Amino acid sequence: MKTPKDPRHIARQEIVKELFAESFTKQPSHAKVVKLIISNLEKIDNIISTIAPEFPIDKINKVDLAILRLGVYEITIDKTQPKKVIIDEAVELAKEFGGDTSASFINGALGKL
Repeated sequence: MKTPKDPRHIARQEIVKELFAESFTKQPSHAKVVKLIISNLEKIDNIISTIAPEFPIDKINKVDLAILRLGVYEITIDKTQPKKVIIDEAVELAKEFGGDTSASFINGALGKL
């Protein structure tokens, strides 16, 4: 069972924090995954636009966008974890960092993938 101290969960928390910070200012990233996400940002954002067409990228809450970018990257590019695990982790991150509706938004969007 996953716990808040699970190293994979902690790593995802750090990735979301870096992606969130990146949305405000371009900074050198230390995490390899963040660099890969940023290098694939156009592809990832196009997928997000497809799965959440009612929300333009620039209107999505920046925390939710960081979580979505990580989830889309893991599902479509990385592909090392089962989709259900990735979606569950993204929902947990949304509950932790996002607003009241973040978890359901993230779950719905990634569920369409």
